[in-house]
Amino acid sequence: MQKILIGAILTLIFVFAFRYCENKNQKRHQLLERTALIQKELINVGKLVVTEGYFSQVFTYEDSKKLYFDVLSARKKALVIVNAKVTVGYDLSKIVSKIDQKAKTVTISYIPKEEINIYPSIEYYDVTQDYLNQFDAKDYNIVKQRVDRLIESKINNSDLKWNAKNRLISELQKIYILTNTLGWTLKYNEDIIENQETLQKLKL
Repeated sequence: MQKILIGAILTLIFVFAFRYCENKNQKRHQLLERTALIQKELINVGKLVVTEGYFSQVFTYEDSKKLYFDVLSARKKALVIVNAKVTVGYDLSKIVSKIDQKAKTVTISYIPKEEINIYPSIEYYDVTQDYLNQFDAKDYNIVKQRVDRLIESKINNSDLKWNAKNRLISELQKIYILTNTLGWTLKYNEDIIENQETLQKLKL
């Protein structure tokens, strides 16, 4: 009778130990699966989020050169028409993040600044130039610099940057929704992302 009782107790201990190990392995497996899923989502958003805009500008370029002790002057002049394509975006492959499996926390510590690229098409009309003051490489560089300044000013007065930031927030929301669904916490530096409205208020 005593042997049967000892055998039963040992069997129960073995069953409980087996189920405990099985449970522990299952939880560990689930943790690894969820970590891999979050890592995959972080990779998926690692693409360039781009907003495009198109701008046009017309201006006159003039230059006058004094000659012969300022007695004579040589002028050149052109009507410049600019059509520019502009892209504003974030290279999200540069995001720096850390996954803490024990704390079930995803921390994003760095988000790159927006990248602005200007692709101008410059055409010259009504070009007039004196023999002693003709268009050269220096003039074209001056025009290009002026075009860049004009377009940058237009970008700052447009909603291109705002649109690009909204698209960035949309990409970050994917990470928030996933971590929230899995019961994890998403942080940006020391700030906990408690809801999607918090993302909108981040100073990026």
